[in-house]
Amino acid sequence: MQIKSLYSKNFRNLDVNIDNFSDEMNIICGENAQGKTNLLEALWLFTGAKSFRSGNESNFIKFGENKGIIKTEFISGGVKNTAKMEFSEKRTAYFNDKALQNPSKLAGKFNAVIFTPDDISIVRDGPEKRRRFLDLNIGQIFPQYIEILRDYLRAVKQRNEIIKNLRYDSTAGIMLDSFEETIAEKGEIIKDYRRKYVLLLNDNLFSIYNGLSSGREEIYLSYFEKNGEKPLIDTLIEKRKEDVFTGKTSVGPHRDDLDIRINGISARSFGSQGQKRSVALSLKLASAEVIRGKTGEYPVCLLDDVMSELDEKRQNYILNHISGWQSFITCCDEATVSRLKRGKIIEIKNGETV
Repeated sequence: MQIKSLYSKNFRNLDVNIDNFSDEMNIICGENAQGKTNLLEALWLFTGAKSFRSGNESNFIKFGENKGIIKTEFISGGVKNTAKMEFSEKRTAYFNDKALQNPSKLAGKFNAVIFTPDDISIVRDGPEKRRRFLDLNIGQIFPQYIEILRDYLRAVKQRNEIIKNLRYDSTAGIMLDSFEETIAEKGEIIKDYRRKYVLLLNDNLFSIYNGLSSGREEIYLSYFEKNGEKPLIDTLIEKRKEDVFTGKTSVGPHRDDLDIRINGISARSFGSQGQKRSVALSLKLASAEVIRGKTGEYPVCLLDDVMSELDEKRQNYILNHISGWQSFITCCDEATVSRLKRGKIIEIKNGETV
């Protein structure tokens, strides 16, 4: 997959019209707060996912303006496509000039992986980060997964409202069966997708992790299910009384986790900072390999100020591993990636190309 152009007007501070990207390496350079990350964010949004940055989406629009737009031309599967997003009171997405029901419908049409310094949180932080990692990547290769997950989360929210009301109104429970059936049906499908995706990650993870790390270590992922081996519907019924007290649904894929172990030991609990960073980077590179295996081509690689966080060995491994993919790397120091001696340098200043 290759991006041919990017047009941006009033998207954050980014006002650019670039139609000569390199098919390999694109180095986005400039001082801090000039719009380098905004360029990567604009590209990432075409995956149909939410931004990789925190904050309110209303901030997408340049201060003082009431509308923003981003548009790209890209080639996927040998076919040229266009994607566009307009930002006003809501975000509207278009694919080949046809309006989509919502931006998530772009999933599977435009594939990318994003690396940021915060990616270590996938390993270091709680289960929510690891579930989001799984869901984002599964959604890129199986777009139907997004709708299934949305239906599931809606049913969980509705069950939570009912069990809260049960404290004061015992008749509210009459609707529980219906929502629990939906949670169980959609939840089992989600679990199956996640289990299969974890197996695909494991197929690629060992060699990548050991290329990044300093020694040969066994790394293995497993999908941890809060309800164990019991059918989800049985556990939901079992947990009703307990859930009434907390007001939350305590089992299901929204409570599951991705267990990451190095030499049989939890990477989250006992891994060093270097190990955690290598694991996070390995997960991202492995996810790209899974996309290639499913679509026949590599996703676009977006690296936001990652190189400054890595030692030279890890820098070299990543740069060599992504050789041949189209990549976009933000940095303040061009020398960091100049070792590849190919590609294009794009300088950004005040949100514009120089």
